[in-house]
Amino acid sequence: MKKLYFLCTGNSCRSQIAEGYGHQLLEGWEVRSAGIETHGLNPRAIEVMAEDGIEISKQKSELIDMDYFNNCDLIITLCGDALDKCPMIPKGVNHEHWDLQDPARVSGTDSEILEAFRNTRDLIKEQVEKLTKV
Repeated sequence: MKKLYFLCTGNSCRSQIAEGYGHQLLEGWEVRSAGIETHGLNPRAIEVMAEDGIEISKQKSELIDMDYFNNCDLIITLCGDALDKCPMIPKGVNHEHWDLQDPARVSGTDSEILEAFRNTRDLIKEQVEKLTKV
């Protein structure tokens, strides 16, 4: 089974959303997510994924597991901070970078913030769906 790692700064929303879609859409892949820090699972990420019928509330915010990292087939970074600060991608491991806005940093009304989470969710879903065609 191929291994895929979604990495972000705090492993709280973007990488968690990607992991949720990875479990749902990517057959033949072991999918995990992690961060260079742990910030806990963002409740709005849980909410917008539930809107799309995907349960992520049981996922955990975790630090990068170097054994898993070093044995991945594909590593996807979802923010510039993870790209800059994550360990050096091992030789022979495919790497993609999806530079996505952090919806947790958006300010405004609750509905504006939720809309930012939905937009990020939809972008991530599109990217994960592209992986199904590889």
